[in-house]
Amino acid sequence: MIALLIAYEAVERLLNPVPISFREAIPIAFLGLAVNVASAWLLSGGPGHDHHHAHGHDHGHHHDHDDEVRRVAFERSSIEVEIFENDVPPRFRVYAAAGALPAASELSIETVREDGSRQLFALEDRGAFLESRDEIPEPHAFVARLHLAGEDRQEERELRFEEHEHDTADGAHHRDNNMRAAVVHVMADAAVSVLVIIGLLLARAFGWLWMDPLAGLIGAAVIANWSVGLLRDTGAILLDRTPDARIAERVRQVVESEGDRVTDLHLWRLGPGHLGAIVSVATTKAREAAHYRQRLARFADLSHVTVEVQHAPSAST
Repeated sequence: MIALLIAYEAVERLLNPVPISFREAIPIAFLGLAVNVASAWLLSGGPGHDHHHAHGHDHGHHHDHDDEVRRVAFERSSIEVEIFENDVPPRFRVYAAAGALPAASELSIETVREDGSRQLFALEDRGAFLESRDEIPEPHAFVARLHLAGEDRQEERELRFEEHEHDTADGAHHRDNNMRAAVVHVMADAAVSVLVIIGLLLARAFGWLWMDPLAGLIGAAVIANWSVGLLRDTGAILLDRTPDARIAERVRQVVESEGDRVTDLHLWRLGPGHLGAIVSVATTKAREAAHYRQRLARFADLSHVTVEVQHAPSAST
């Protein structure tokens, strides 16, 4: 509605130009820009928003390593390895992909960085997965060497991890549409202020009075574009649309990686960063719902999971 009103006023000024008090209008436009820049800075965290990486603190961000769950095949089993740091200090997590999960004492991970420095990570059994005792220092760019040592075997595999951009405060705003709306508001105001300043300066310098309403039209288009995006995303929540197709596909892959079949999957948003899930699984094995809940424990966004297991006879029976 604001975009439409600005556009209406701009067209009115194009058709019926009016004198502009440049001495008052330009300082007010600069003042408006300063206020909006300060508002955007405060919404992004202000002076206390620190992206340092000191150990022992809870991360205000996370790398999107969830889409980098790596599968490693050994002779007798396969495992999945990821760097997990959703609201916790970053650590390696290891899950069983096929076969039994190795014992924590049998598996270790050594990182080798470009400067030649090495660090050995011992693992602890967390029930559904193994987790490194120590945090992983930044940056997360290195070769990870997995050592599997048993009574009758010695195996080694390598994985390469690359550093990704951080999800900054703006990433959090995209997950919380209330905060995102506030950010869009001040950013749109700031963009319009810049356009108004340019229009006023050109109008005063060259007598182009049409520049001011033209800046208003462009500003209205900017506000409308951002508003449509916000309306589309919030509308998807109100219509109970699947909130994240990527997570849905990864949930399906994790469940079906052991030969089972997902017959029905429904995700819905409970709140910013929290999803609910109902998963129906058809299996020929003697597995219960707890098994699949453990498999899905790696997804920090899944705050509430309901699993329905349908046991089907195997082809050999």
